[in-house]
Amino acid sequence: MEPSGGQQEPGAVRLLDLPWEDVLLPHVLSRVRLRQLLRLQRVSRPFRALVQLHLVGLRRFDAAEVGPQIPRAAWTRLLRDAEGLQELLLSPCHEWLSDEDLVPVLARNPQLRRVALVGCGQLSRRTLGALAEGCPRLQRLSLGHCDWVDGLALRGLADRCPALEELDLTACRQLKDETIVYLAQRRGAGLRSLSLAVNANIGDTAVQELARNCPQLEHLDLTGCLRVGSDSVRTLAEYCPSLRSLRVRHCHHVAEPSLSRLRKRGVDIDVEPPLHQALVLLQDMAGFAPFVNLQV
Repeated sequence: MEPSGGQQEPGAVRLLDLPWEDVLLPHVLSRVRLRQLLRLQRVSRPFRALVQLHLVGLRRFDAAEVGPQIPRAAWTRLLRDAEGLQELLLSPCHEWLSDEDLVPVLARNPQLRRVALVGCGQLSRRTLGALAEGCPRLQRLSLGHCDWVDGLALRGLADRCPALEELDLTACRQLKDETIVYLAQRRGAGLRSLSLAVNANIGDTAVQELARNCPQLEHLDLTGCLRVGSDSVRTLAEYCPSLRSLRVRHCHHVAEPSLSRLRKRGVDIDVEPPLHQALVLLQDMAGFAPFVNLQV
């Protein structure tokens, strides 16, 4: 078999002679990484047409597969015809990605179920509006370190995305208790994973409302939420039977007695019990693991 071009020997079959939609697209190009697809486009016009046909039906786009810093031109070439995307992961595009780049892609792909925009600081409320209006099947959304996310934008998302299950709002510091309360009341029944980490505006009011409205919640990250206290943890223990992991590091108002009930249920907590912390400290100081008599 000849790859392409050149004189064809009698009986030889070139790669592009194979059926595109029955053989090349489902069995060959589906196994080629995005970085190689970019290179393949430059081989010839027929290969460019083949790659573009493949990209029209692309289901998952992870910019990290192209490289740590994908150029805007490459991103545009890869996604200009995509109409069947279900997953769109764009964190490596954080330095340049704008609403003008992203909103048309969202409009052409209403089947999107997962979108990751971690660190994409040049976007605005317009992007969340496009997601809310055009992607009703959205289930997983990562907006970590997107300072532009505000209460109004998130309320629109809560109103129009009934399938939402996982939401990363790490370091979205404009968000306050009232917005999270609204999110819990509108979408709490389906939420399974939520990160509110590194937001000093979030307190007990938001977490307690989450606990009462999110019976299926499995993972909650409250790292660095300085206003969250033990009352919130007790409410989580009472109302969230499905909880599997809780992150409360640097939540200085969360005391061990409130965590003990969750520990007994096997919930993974990132803060060690005080006794274990003391043993580790003694080991570090003495250079060996001490024998401690815990009998009273």
